[in-house]
Amino acid sequence: QVLLAESGGGLVQAGGSLRLSCAASGRPFGSHDLAWYRQGPGSEREFVAAIDWKGVKTLYADSVKARFNISRDNARNTAYLQMNSLKPDDMGVYYCNAGGRRDEHGNYYPSDSWGQGTQVTVSS
Repeated sequence: QVLLAESGGGLVQAGGSLRLSCAASGRPFGSHDLAWYRQGPGSEREFVAAIDWKGVKTLYADSVKARFNISRDNARNTAYLQMNSLKPDDMGVYYCNAGGRRDEHGNYYPSDSWGQGTQVTVSS
């Protein structure tokens, strides 16, 4: 199982930017697709973005398209989520997930490998 640890969250004003990191340990994660999810207060965990193991194919939730960018560095066993033009609706705990399944449309179905999450707070 891949062990994941998110970092980079914090407090930012609306319109600002944050860069989240997801560091993997345990089994090499270079062969795993991975994704970012978030959970706002009183909300279900929701999909944000996914990237294939090569770092080529990406998929984004409509709510973050053109504002967020998912990337990975397999040599560093690290994935990233660059978040720009942040809005109060983006606030929540952000989690990364590795080893999920992707269907023919690129949709990502998470595995049981989750990090502990990192809090993102956006002030208006």
